[in-house]
Amino acid sequence: MKKLLLATAALAAMASAAAAERYVLITHTQGTDPFWPVVEKGAKDAAAAIGATLEYNFDPSGDMSGMAKLIEAAAATEPDGIIVSLPDADALGGAIRDAVDSGIPVITINSGLEFSKEVGALMHVGQPEYDAGKAAGERAKEEGVTKGLCLNQEAYNTALVDRCTGYFDAFGAELNQIDVSNDVTQIKTRTAAALQADESIDGLLAAGPHVCEAAWDAIEEVGADVHLSCFDLSPGVMDLIEAGNVAYTIDQQQRLQGYMPVIVLHLYNTNAGMLPGSNIPSGPGFVDATNAGDVKSQAGVNR
Repeated sequence: MKKLLLATAALAAMASAAAAERYVLITHTQGTDPFWPVVEKGAKDAAAAIGATLEYNFDPSGDMSGMAKLIEAAAATEPDGIIVSLPDADALGGAIRDAVDSGIPVITINSGLEFSKEVGALMHVGQPEYDAGKAAGERAKEEGVTKGLCLNQEAYNTALVDRCTGYFDAFGAELNQIDVSNDVTQIKTRTAAALQADESIDGLLAAGPHVCEAAWDAIEEVGADVHLSCFDLSPGVMDLIEAGNVAYTIDQQQRLQGYMPVIVLHLYNTNAGMLPGSNIPSGPGFVDATNAGDVKSQAGVNR
């Protein structure tokens, strides 16, 4: 009898393991960007909460054809769902549509809000990037900026271009951005060169947290008097805000971008297609000197 019970328990455990949901998260970069580990943490936390497994893949080069291949490879394993950032719908749309056509539910995150439905995704989790950029620009204008420059670390990424565009639309000005790359040394060098080439620039918008930190180094090196605002959080950015060197950063609560899609896919798969009635905006929100102390412990961990 004891052997029978043990065998029954083992079979039940095997059946449970076989039935466990499996999701794949694919993003367009990671590397030096401190943003994505927080997204990954959110997705893994959600998977643990529902007893699912999560695989995380990214192309460290940021190459869109490489990312498309990752989507195709993930779809071939027939997961219960794919969560994918969408920085370039033209390059990634075909692979995503093929996954959807094969019966795999897909949720887009972070970038590509305006193309999410077009590529066949169930929904999108992220902040409206243009609106976030415009909010940043409106505040910069109120704080005295007259001529800005946007530092874009991923020139191919439509979400970052939207941030920069919104920022300048708030001023009623033409888009003024430079490609600083994701390499912190190049970010500092290119930002310093831009400030030296045009001393009338009195406002910088950094489209990422590592860009923000490197931009401050460039400002110090050049000795410029420049209003610096940023996107996203890192411990370094929080230190700069508390020191009065960064006016504010836009918080898109990226842990939600990893966490919520896993939960939504779980509900969709186990409750006859249950879905929220609309996309889930994870931001934007301002973090500045008034709330940095409360948020600082979360930077790089949950936000």
